[in-house]
Amino acid sequence: MSTFNYHIDTQPLAEEMGNVSKNVNLTTGAVVAMQAAVVAAEERASDLVCDNVNRGFYSLIRSQISQKLAKYKSEYESKRMLLSHQKRALVSIKTIMERDYNMISKRYTKLFNGLNSNLQTRVFEVDKPMIDFSYRDIGRMTNRSKYLTAVVPLTQLESVASSQKIVASNIKQRGLNAINSIKAFILEMHNQESLAKKILVDDIVTRNSEAYLPVALCEFENDSLGNRVTEFFAPGESLHQAAVTSISNALHSEFHNTPQNQDLYSKQEVRNEFLKLISDSKKPARVRDVAIELFNSGLPQREKS
Repeated sequence: MSTFNYHIDTQPLAEEMGNVSKNVNLTTGAVVAMQAAVVAAEERASDLVCDNVNRGFYSLIRSQISQKLAKYKSEYESKRMLLSHQKRALVSIKTIMERDYNMISKRYTKLFNGLNSNLQTRVFEVDKPMIDFSYRDIGRMTNRSKYLTAVVPLTQLESVASSQKIVASNIKQRGLNAINSIKAFILEMHNQESLAKKILVDDIVTRNSEAYLPVALCEFENDSLGNRVTEFFAPGESLHQAAVTSISNALHSEFHNTPQNQDLYSKQEVRNEFLKLISDSKKPARVRDVAIELFNSGLPQREKS
């Protein structure tokens, strides 16, 4: 079999491919540069558009505000001028009305004063003697002390003696009342001293012994929850504090151990008096029924067996 050997030179092809690779690299660089330039241009364009939009929006808002401000300013000026004109008109009307009122009031005052004078003259002329007596003579009689200030008063001896007897009798009666009051006061003081001497003991106790003292226990509700508080009252001025404390403790214990009186009729007199006051009251029936119900609810209840 025949063999053919061919020698192909690839050097030109390789050189051409190298040129193509260089051109491709240059094209790639140009594309990258163009892309960067496009991105920068788009960014600049977007910034420019945003700036223009913002400027336009600001200008529009400012223009609208300026237009409204000018409109409101013109309306304010017109209304202010109108109010000023109305004020001047009202002041002028007020001045005219005051002048007319004063003129009319003076006219009618003069007219009514003349009518009053004429009517008074006519009325006085109807019964002149009676009018003269009431206006002239009565006035002189009432003010006779002023007209007769320099006249010496003169009285008869009999009237002076009678008046002196009356004054002396009045003084004696008042003195008798004062003496009776002093007598009753002294007698009451004597009775109190006698009673105090019977009650008080002058002897000083030097040993242990029984003594009786007046004490008072008061139990009441302290708040709206029904909590009950017991207070003890004793003559602490004549006792030592330890004695007062001991008596208080003993009384509290004895008070709590003492059975409570549960008789519903123990305060019958109070109940009768309360019902009498309710019956005499002019309050409505509903108010009286509620008062009776509250009174009954405050009475102590019987213990259930």
